[in-house]
Amino acid sequence: MTQATILVVDDELFFLRLYSELLESDDYLIETAASGEEAVTRIRQGGIDLVMTDMNMPGVDGLEVLRASRNIRNSPDVIMVTGHATTESAIQALKNGARDYIIKPFNPDELRHLVHTCIEQRRLLNENSSLKSQIELFQKGQNLASLIDLDRLLPQSINSMLQELGGGRGIAFMYGNNSAPVLRSCISMNENEGRAIAQTMLPMIDPQGRLRFLDGSEFTTSSGWPEDVNSIGILPLPCQGDIKGAIILCNAPDDRMETLETTENLLFLSEQICLGFDNAFQFLGTRELVYTDDLTGLFNHRYLHLAIEKEISRASRYDLKFSIIFLDLDHFKQINDTHGHLAGSKTLTEVAAVLRSSVREVDTLFRYGGDEFTALLVETDEEGARIAAERMRASIAGTTFLQDEGINAKVTATIGYATYPDHTGNKFDLIDMADKAMFNGKKERNVIRVASPNRSQEA
Repeated sequence: MTQATILVVDDELFFLRLYSELLESDDYLIETAASGEEAVTRIRQGGIDLVMTDMNMPGVDGLEVLRASRNIRNSPDVIMVTGHATTESAIQALKNGARDYIIKPFNPDELRHLVHTCIEQRRLLNENSSLKSQIELFQKGQNLASLIDLDRLLPQSINSMLQELGGGRGIAFMYGNNSAPVLRSCISMNENEGRAIAQTMLPMIDPQGRLRFLDGSEFTTSSGWPEDVNSIGILPLPCQGDIKGAIILCNAPDDRMETLETTENLLFLSEQICLGFDNAFQFLGTRELVYTDDLTGLFNHRYLHLAIEKEISRASRYDLKFSIIFLDLDHFKQINDTHGHLAGSKTLTEVAAVLRSSVREVDTLFRYGGDEFTALLVETDEEGARIAAERMRASIAGTTFLQDEGINAKVTATIGYATYPDHTGNKFDLIDMADKAMFNGKKERNVIRVASPNRSQEA
């Protein structure tokens, strides 16, 4: 067990020597200070377990030494010593946080017993505090490991690691279809900053899945980063051996990483986070089977409602806009009637492929039913939706379908779109307005229409 350090404070050399001789025989480390000023300076440096100070000293007295002791982190216990004690002075010392007091002249055995009791109780309290901290860390890790909802797991994981590090900011992202980072959570920075960090740090992710920390000399910031990033922590997120994303921490205080305890705690949390991510990612795959259209691989109409609710929440929080596109193929029934349902199904899969190439990685596509498709365009205003809708319409009209079957069919589409919150702030109204805009376009076909409460208009 580490020796306890006791600081003896007295302006009389006789008592400094007396205390030292009495307590050194009990295997304590004894330091001395001949004034209150000297004592306060030493106490603020840390590493003192017990201060035994005379109450009455010129300049900084014992009560001021006591107050200085109480104002530092992991403050030492204080025993007040006085030869001029009164009930009031003793009560004042105890009220200010003194552990106990002793009166001169004192019995040496009484002093040694008092000091031993104080040091032993402090040791037990520290052990209990450490045990409590470990239990809390274990419970936190178990909670993270048991989460199967990525939208809850990722921000909680970032916050847990930042708490352990004592501060900072962080992001979590996953790889999209083109291995581009898709942001899933941002803490204490905006999404544009998060995307810039994720894109820049991709080459720094350990393919073996190990947690690593980098100082400013080991990475280069890029345009769009938040200011003053001087340290980076990277936790890869694996699932069944493949890295699916990462958590990136910025500006965690470096000095917190110098202690073995903090490192061990971070490693434990990292293991639990990765376990939770593996479970959540596999659950996500299972859940997507329920929400995915078997024919095209796009999401289905059941997931559309969940996705819009989530995007409304995000748009409301960050004051963003998003748009919904409804697309219906023109005269699709003729392909089924002329070439059969297998050809019709193949056409739908090829249309889905065309749509994927017409939207961004962050946008979401759905097969709403039959030959109707839907797109959720994040952070997209009405003008952006118009451009996207026209690109989708032109891409379908410019594609020759069923070439492998020797049919070479041409297909067109009619599209309607609506923007949140410009057209409406209600999920059901948003869907209905985009659908009605598309329906109104069917009078002409192969056009795009923007939602309007009273009338439709060609964009």
